[in-house]
Amino acid sequence: MINIYEVLETNKMIEQENLDVRTITMGINLLDCVDSDVDALCRKIYDKITRLAKDLVKTGEDISKEYGIPIVNKRVSITPVSLVGGSACRTPEDYVKVAHALDRAAKEVGINFLGGYSAVVSKGMTHSDELLIRSIPQALAETERICSSVNVGSTKTGINMDAVRLMGEIILQTAERTKDKDSLGCAKLVVLCNAPDDNPFMAGAFHGVSEADAIINVGVSGPGVVKHALSQIRGASFEVLCETIKRTAFKITRVGQLVAQEASRRLGVPFGIIDLSLAPTPAVGDSVAEILEEIGLERAGAPGTTAALALLNDQVKKGGVMASSYVGGLSGAFIPVSEDQGMIDAVECGALTLEKLEAMTCVCSVGLDMIAIPGDTPATTISGIIADEAAIGMVNQKTTAVRIIPVVGKTVGDTVEFGGLLGYAPVMPVNSFGCGDFVNRIGRIPAPIHSFKN
Repeated sequence: MINIYEVLETNKMIEQENLDVRTITMGINLLDCVDSDVDALCRKIYDKITRLAKDLVKTGEDISKEYGIPIVNKRVSITPVSLVGGSACRTPEDYVKVAHALDRAAKEVGINFLGGYSAVVSKGMTHSDELLIRSIPQALAETERICSSVNVGSTKTGINMDAVRLMGEIILQTAERTKDKDSLGCAKLVVLCNAPDDNPFMAGAFHGVSEADAIINVGVSGPGVVKHALSQIRGASFEVLCETIKRTAFKITRVGQLVAQEASRRLGVPFGIIDLSLAPTPAVGDSVAEILEEIGLERAGAPGTTAALALLNDQVKKGGVMASSYVGGLSGAFIPVSEDQGMIDAVECGALTLEKLEAMTCVCSVGLDMIAIPGDTPATTISGIIADEAAIGMVNQKTTAVRIIPVVGKTVGDTVEFGGLLGYAPVMPVNSFGCGDFVNRIGRIPAPIHSFKN
């Protein structure tokens, strides 16, 4: 059993080292909302979300007050909308109606974001999938709290290059439709490979078809806590370094376990998983890049960065899995550029490039995340970047993702301000050589040989 004394042990982490529970996310199954009439579908979706999630925000706030644990976000993830809207939605505009209904529901229950305006197309696209994907630019431009994701590949199925090509175009269209907000719509859109069903973190969250009718997933954080712990053992051996990270991750995860159990009990919804990812914020001292520098790098991006990140990710998972029987989601270390002050500084001083970030994604939790690039980047180049990341995920049997923002009207050297947890980002250069002939081939990249394990 977890008791209050374990939480009291972490008071210093909370007060001085930016420890927080990043999100309580309620996953909701919407398959029973399916209807052939789009207005009826929207009504059913709105009613179910507002019924099940009506106490989510209050519960999170109550737990935060009672235990003194900051809970930053309260969110909802839903069944991928392309599966729910297939019978009713016959045009992209029909899907946009669903997006508006979801946005109204999100506002009604008071959550920060709602994820699941999504399609899973790792082997092929249905007509419904394609309609939803083509609706994404308009949907994200006309809503405030909706997040969208498209899974384009997996280790078992390979990479759907038709979907990869389309997503390059969709990202540019989304950037254009939200150009008055520095192409902010792209910050709520992510392209995945090997997407997990139980991810509580946006923008890639959706409620998988293998999940219960409703569940509670919790995502913890704490880069500042890990950095502080490592600052106490500078110059120590790798063994001491690893043990320190593991012990710290254990304590962080126990806090998340307490919050998850309490939220589950109070809401009457089963507990799903703890995602023990180190999720940075723009706050000073709450940075994964600064952890890497504490390990011994002059700047994130220096030689040794990938090895240091691999060590960090592995020890976080080893410590976290001892603290909870149900660890899932992504779990590890996020490396979003705009949300991590240390990453921003590394980019601005020339230590960190897009190519080095791609190398780091071989061992981190997700992939190329919250990266601003010039607005005139070709769609085929964006698709090529997506294909590269999907290949890393497919071959290494891990989740990878691309959340990239071609900022209309901006070029290398400019800075883009997104605000809040999304932070700000320098516009990064992109390789100028083309890949159009590769991206424009029809079909899919086959699954790797080691995928055949039946």
